[in-house]
Amino acid sequence: MKLVIIGAHLHREDVEPPAVAVAAGDLRLSGIEVADDQPLGDRDLLLRVAKTRAALLDRATFIAIRYGFTVRDGDTSKVAPFIERWRQLLIEHRDDVEMTLKIAAPAPRPRPDRRDFTSGADYLRALQAANAEVPPAFRDAAEARIPCLARRWTARDNASVEMAALVRRADVAAVFEAGAALERDFPDVPFLLSGPWPLEVFADVDQ
Repeated sequence: MKLVIIGAHLHREDVEPPAVAVAAGDLRLSGIEVADDQPLGDRDLLLRVAKTRAALLDRATFIAIRYGFTVRDGDTSKVAPFIERWRQLLIEHRDDVEMTLKIAAPAPRPRPDRRDFTSGADYLRALQAANAEVPPAFRDAAEARIPCLARRWTARDNASVEMAALVRRADVAAVFEAGAALERDFPDVPFLLSGPWPLEVFADVDQ
């Protein structure tokens, strides 16, 4: 049996059908059964995974595993190095989820052309300088208003910046209320507030 894996869960009862549970040390991985010849990019499969992922998160917080990772016949040896760390995170953040605030830059900066640089280091510095920036007043307001345990800002490209927030489940409604206030007070800053999501940015483990 081949499974496309969705996440890592603390308890067996955290995984319910249509997801299939497979043991990985002290944890359980959730997955969706796929045929050997089914493309992982198939639209129907992606929709099934997304729907199942949302249902699993409603049940309990889990560690998201990058889409495309598959397990055959219950062989979870590839994730063995991460199990103990995942277990600690799931115990510590049992009642927490992630939220994402993605902000579009007012005017995307032009990306540098590699051909204009003789030094790779200079080119990388120019790429960094071309990353989008959040208006300082908006950034300060977002940090002050969105209740979270931790946050991480990431410049995704020259057109957008993203803030990932680790949030208590009990505070999700308050996060959306903060988003509504930001939309009201900063009408010229386009952004998307989404979630809740499973632990991913704050999983702190390379998969």
